[in-house]
Amino acid sequence: MARSQEVETLAATLGGKAVRGDVANAADLERLVQTALDSYGRIDVLVNNTGHVAKGDLLSIPDTGWEEGLALLLLNVVRLAPVSSVFRAGLGAFTKLFADRYGPVGIRMNCVLPGFVEEADPAFIAATPLGRPATPEEVGRVVAFLASSEASYITGQSLRVDGGLTRGV
Repeated sequence: MARSQEVETLAATLGGKAVRGDVANAADLERLVQTALDSYGRIDVLVNNTGHVAKGDLLSIPDTGWEEGLALLLLNVVRLAPVSSVFRAGLGAFTKLFADRYGPVGIRMNCVLPGFVEEADPAFIAATPLGRPATPEEVGRVVAFLASSEASYITGQSLRVDGGLTRGV
């Protein structure tokens, strides 16, 4: 998929199919999926490769730059293959970028990733190794620690406070 006519010319040369459109446009992505399904009956591979987004000092990028980047680099993929917790991963990446940029001037940023707090579906609780949800106070103590001088050498981290729920390392 591309916005220019060259994508159609290249596809014809290679014996493939092309869809002219914008990866940030949900309707164009639907046409891409439908073209693949109509042509081949299934989709075996998805390769994500998009353009460039706004650059500059981390906090001076305007909201429109962030929104364009979100649409160009992330939402198009989510629309094609929804992924759980994608925004938490984005938050973790932003936390690291912020920590790298502002750590030298003494500003720390960390991310707290709580699991279930207080009430949750019993099936989710059963999947939690500690067998119960967190209390707000438990999560609050972690936040208080990260804000304290005792955590003065911790920055750019994503700390899971989930009773062991997360399966990845």
